[in-house]
Amino acid sequence: MIVVALAVYFVVLGQRAVQLISDGGAGMVVLGVAVLILPLMGVWMIYSTLRSAFAHDRLARRIAGEGLELDTGGLPRRPSGRFERDAADELFAEIKTEWESDPDDWRCNYRLARAYDVAGDRKRAREIMKRAVALEGLERKAGEAGESAGPPPGHSPG
Repeated sequence: MIVVALAVYFVVLGQRAVQLISDGGAGMVVLGVAVLILPLMGVWMIYSTLRSAFAHDRLARRIAGEGLELDTGGLPRRPSGRFERDAADELFAEIKTEWESDPDDWRCNYRLARAYDVAGDRKRAREIMKRAVALEGLERKAGEAGESAGPPPGHSPG
């Protein structure tokens, strides 16, 4: 719903920009170009946010399907809803050790990103989640290439 409302807003902004540019005055053209840039930036921001959200959702579904989702159910929380710092740090240390054993596995990176998030470090969580998405994409492509490659040379069926 919000995306639709923003799309309408961007169309209206774009129309106003074209009107300003078509007025012909130097100041109006500059203002029109500036107003035209805003909807383009907005479209790019929405696109990149949705693309990331869909990628994170795909990883979350795969992790859940493999039974590897981070279990935070037993962690104590503050009245604000955030996790208690000591418990979050303990979970983070455990997951980081797991990640150190296989830093190129997207699953370990996903779990580390979630642990950073639980610990309240959103910036590092986003960085590591981007890495997890990239590694999972490589794994998927390698799997697809393996499926379409056919039998190895010299292999005859039956």
